[in-house]
Amino acid sequence: MSSYDPGRFAEARKLFPHTDSVTYFNSASFCPFATPVADAIKNNVDLRLAADQDDTRLTHETLEALPRKFAELIGGRPEDIGLGGNTSFGLNVAAFALPLKSGDEILISDIEFPSALYTFKGAAIERGVKPKLVKSHNREFDIDEFQKAVTKRSRALVISSVQFFNGYQNDLKTLGEICRANDMYFVVDGIQGLGIEPINVSELGIDIFTSGCQKWMLAPQGTGVYYVAEKLQDELGQPWATWHEVDWQMDFSDLFKYELSYHEDARRWQMGYYSVLNLLGLDAAVDVILGLGVSNIQQHNRGLLDRLASYLEENPAFTITSNMQPKHRSSILTFTCDGFERLHKELLKHKIVCVHREGSIRVSAHLFNDESDIDRLIAILDAFAD
Repeated sequence: MSSYDPGRFAEARKLFPHTDSVTYFNSASFCPFATPVADAIKNNVDLRLAADQDDTRLTHETLEALPRKFAELIGGRPEDIGLGGNTSFGLNVAAFALPLKSGDEILISDIEFPSALYTFKGAAIERGVKPKLVKSHNREFDIDEFQKAVTKRSRALVISSVQFFNGYQNDLKTLGEICRANDMYFVVDGIQGLGIEPINVSELGIDIFTSGCQKWMLAPQGTGVYYVAEKLQDELGQPWATWHEVDWQMDFSDLFKYELSYHEDARRWQMGYYSVLNLLGLDAAVDVILGLGVSNIQQHNRGLLDRLASYLEENPAFTITSNMQPKHRSSILTFTCDGFERLHKELLKHKIVCVHREGSIRVSAHLFNDESDIDRLIAILDAFAD
């Protein structure tokens, strides 16, 4: 992996047309497109308009290529990775395919993004499992409270790698160790960390990892990835099935093969046909992330947020609400002030795009941002504080 080079990020910024007129700090919600992503989609639209060839093979070739690229990003084997449409897809694999019994407890933080809780509420109705909320402190997941909450019926922990509303990065290493010590499945929602925070799912002992790709991964909405640990795959049930979960060897000239076996790896839980536009856009987006390197992106983003944090710490009108400890930081920085909702409207008026969450302004810096973006933001904050 090459070392951090600011010049490469200056070049990458040119791939994002919005940077000419908009300061975008909202990748934690959804991303702007890079030109390679838009071009990949447009090229396929042009192919469909021409209608002079069948692009079925293109879809399947991309489906084959993407798990190899994601394996480089998250540390798993390509065989352990499948494509889903969103984060909830992998959560549903966990909720409905894990070998759980009625009465089994699923531990979830009381400040978790709602997708985890509602997915397992559905599993509670269908399977009788019991979602159990773990008490947080200071709006952060508390490992001591987690350990207190574990009982003999506890079978899984479901948690985000990074909390959506304040950017708190959870200690996945310690959480994985606790799960293994208590014979619990470790399920991680990675959408607020994938592409910007280095992760190795194998080393961390994650059983199921899932993420949408419309945020930090810079891909179209309706794209996602999931990982199922190799040791777990034979234990999982098959709550749904489609004809794409068997191995056709990309030969669709003879479809009257009714005795094919299901894939023996993570592809067994993939759904039916995928949107080729989404797949091609995702493929191009992954290449942008891999080209710069996740560690370099992390360094770039945190450097920008350091610039913002230095200003906020010196201005008594503002209070940082993110945890600034290195191990708990991320590419999200939140802060608050009197009239934060008015401030948010003022920022939008000046084409500085961010959101407010849970009483704070959320700034999510990404690879296309630079110091001039931070300085524009600071200028508006200064004027507001006066």
